[in-house]
Order: sequence, then structure tokens, then C-alpha cells
Amino acid sequence: MSDRKYTAPALEKGLDILDLLAGHGQAMTLSQISVALGKSVGEIFRMIHVLEFKGFIETVPGAEGYELTNRLFRLGMARAPVKTLLEAALPLMRDLAARVEQSCHLAQVSREQIVVVARIENPGYYGYSVRTGHRRDIVAATSGMVLYAFQPPPVQAVWREMIFKDVSPSEQSTFLANAEQVARQGYWRAESDLVPNIIDLSSPIVADGTAVAALTMPYLYKRGARSIDESIAEVQATAAAISSEIQGVT
Repeated sequence: MSDRKYTAPALEKGLDILDLLAGHGQAMTLSQISVALGKSVGEIFRMIHVLEFKGFIETVPGAEGYELTNRLFRLGMARAPVKTLLEAALPLMRDLAARVEQSCHLAQVSREQIVVVARIENPGYYGYSVRTGHRRDIVAATSGMVLYAFQPPPVQAVWREMIFKDVSPSEQSTFLANAEQVARQGYWRAESDLVPNIIDLSSPIVADGTAVAALTMPYLYKRGARSIDESIAEVQATAAAISSEIQGVT
């Protein structure tokens, strides 16, 4: 980054608020925001209202406080590399969901979290899916482990500094051991720690040797469903097909 030549205090204040809300993960009141940023309520009051008026934040129905809207997410999705990935992925994801009759989603890294950038719902009568825009810490997400496992060692080192800040040594060791297994076998299978009876199956989307996204199927067992092993093979094959489509263009 070049040396700083100019400052824009009001803009920086607004960006600090957006950063804070994105990292916090839940609604924050005006007073909580002021304490977290070390600024008085008077300093941020007008900025909060401008951000709300412009559609970047919103009040939470039935609760006090503000949270991010999806506007920043939509702006990020408009970037050409993301559009190229989705253009390649969505038709293949639809085919996957139709073949296996399970939902699937695509996740990418956003700082120390993963964010779901696309999903295809199960075309059958019932199923389970993860909403677009959903965020979770890399260390807690199946997609996060897959994305970490397929990064170059220097990138992994940077990520560890970021994602292990509040993680116990034993959890770090488990994550790293599992990531090594993911790198060897090319996928990860794990029971969801959020939803009972869901098994997450995930495989990397790779461009130029690096994972740029993770394709994940939250597998729900139902009568007549493909087996888990068959579904893993389908997820891997679809991830490989998407990877082939995006080489040199992401």
C-alpha cells in the first residue's frame, strides 16, 4: 500500500462502523458501537443515520440495535471475478442438486470468516439449505477448513495469525490435523454442529493451484437418497468441473 497522503475522517468513521458490525456478527446498539470504537455517541450519531439511510445498515425488528444489510455483499458480488465464478458454478450446481436431490452452496473467504455467495436448493419436496450471505468463522466451518487446506503455505501462515486469535491450542491442533487430511483426500465430511442429522460434504474449487471457493452439500438422509459416499463423489466431480471452467479467469 502507498504512503498515506490524505485523510477523510467522516468516511473512516463510517468504514469503522461497517467493519465493527461485520466482525461482531449480531446487532449492536448506538452506545455499544460508541464504546467499541472509543468515540462518543455524538461523534457517530449522524454517521449511523446516514449509513441507515443509504441502506448499508438497518435496525433489527423486535430488538434494539443495528446490523449490516446485504448491500455490501451485493456490491461485492457485482465484481467481475465473482460473477465469472458464479456463471461457471451455478449451472453445474443445479445439475448436482437435481442428480443427488440435495441442496448445495458455494462459500468464499471474507477476512476470518466464510460467506455463502450462492446456493441451489434441493428440487425435491423437502430438504435443508444455507442462506446466501450466511457467515461463519473459518475455524468453525466445513467450507473454511477446505478453503484453508488448499492455500499455499505462506497464505496459510497469514490465515493462522488471523483465525486463531481466540481459539484454544487443542482446537488449533484439531483444525490443522483435519486440514492435512482434507489436503490428502480432496474433500471433508463432518457432522454439522449447528443442525442435527446434517452431514456437511465439501470440496474445493481450485484455480491456479489455490482454492478460491468451497462447494458444500449439507447432506440430509432421507428414504431413497444417494449414499453419503456417492454424494461425496458427486460433490468432488462437480467441484472439479467448476475448477476446470474457471482456470485463468478468476
